Amino acid sequence: MAKYFGTDGIRGRSNRPPITPDIAMKVGMAAGLVFRNGDHRHRVVIGKDTRLSSYMIENALSAGFLSMGMDVLLTGPIPTPGIAMLTRSMRCDLGVMISASHNPYDDNGIKLFGPDGAKLSDATEAEIEALIDADLGSRLANPDALGRARRIDGVSDRYIEYAKRTLPRNLSLEGLRVVIDCANGAGYSVAPEALWELGAEVISLGVEPNGFNINREVGSTAPEALVAKVREVRADIGIALDGDADRAVVVDEHGQIIDGDQMMAAIATSWAAQGLLSKPGIVATVMSNLGLERYLAGKGLGLVRTPVGDRHVAEAMRLEGYNLGGEQSGHIILSDYTTTGDGLVAALQLLAVVRDLGRPVSEVCHLFEPLPQVLKSVRTSGDRRPLEDSAIRKMIEDFNGKLGDNGRILVRASGTEPVIRVMAEGDDPGMIAAIVDDLVAALSARAA
Repeated sequence: MAKYFGTDGIRGRSNRPPITPDIAMKVGMAAGLVFRNGDHRHRVVIGKDTRLSSYMIENALSAGFLSMGMDVLLTGPIPTPGIAMLTRSMRCDLGVMISASHNPYDDNGIKLFGPDGAKLSDATEAEIEALIDADLGSRLANPDALGRARRIDGVSDRYIEYAKRTLPRNLSLEGLRVVIDCANGAGYSVAPEALWELGAEVISLGVEPNGFNINREVGSTAPEALVAKVREVRADIGIALDGDADRAVVVDEHGQIIDGDQMMAAIATSWAAQGLLSKPGIVATVMSNLGLERYLAGKGLGLVRTPVGDRHVAEAMRLEGYNLGGEQSGHIILSDYTTTGDGLVAALQLLAVVRDLGRPVSEVCHLFEPLPQVLKSVRTSGDRRPLEDSAIRKMIEDFNGKLGDNGRILVRASGTEPVIRVMAEGDDPGMIAAIVDDLVAALSARAA
């Protein structure tokens, strides 16, 4: 079992293990050692979101990398997909994003990207993890080979141009009124600017970060403010990013929320009609609604499911040759353009579909009725043993047999929080609600 890495890098409460300056420095040392291959001058690009603690982690990571002889390029606040893009375009050996994504300000995290801009494999994370607690004193760089650190300018402009270039050259958003909620996070400047440069009338929310308000009552996990603003200004569409802007949810002109499943359905349908899908289907996680799977099947398209985490989606896409995938939460990966989830690019691709069809967002993006889905969490001390309990396993097996083809159950440990998540979906809302309640009660008793 991993000690530091979860489903999306290393994450935890700021200034508490594993998000402390000393551990962050050791992560820099360990990752620097793993990616210090060859005789060339090595370098790492480090970005961050707007949390107060990101400054602390940035300095600690930098010290670790510098001690291993890697040059450090500091970008300041930038979306996670921007770091993935810069790692490739600047020929860096490694990319790092300091962010806890959609979590509150007092959490933080460290996400690592290889030179190809992709998140690291489980094997590479395990290699780094083994070195974090090792004595690396004898493997430090010589005094004349220490790295240098510098801040680089213009990265926001580079990211904006990259995002715009994913659209057809002649596409304009002129005449569209767009509300963009940046969650007071990493996309607070680049997302509104990109939309404005494409011709949209832009109304912005969550663009005043102060170190403490990231994701607070704004962003993709708290879309109520976006819904209200869309209705207030009669916008054509609302877009909500999360704290590091690698995911998005959308609100139509009536204020109805459109999740990642509906976004993928709309893009997949359009791309299939244009012959742009590399294979007849998409990749999604075990959390995506069964309604999406049924809809795609009706269109002759398949659905490959992976464990939770856009890293797993991206890996399956690479291995099996798909160019569209994502998560219900709004992590959408368009591998023709990017190696990781990108909230802004996904929203732009959805707007391209809206423009192409010339229809309202509500018609373009509500393509299937999701099956009723109930999701609850059981807080634990980080102990996963309740999942291994034979009685719990028997309950899950019996409930799955009871649902048959009319639904499914998923029980899993979160990779980012000390909770066990219980999800059930099916054609009978009352049945799935009762199933979830029974499982939650059983798990709570064993976690007590």
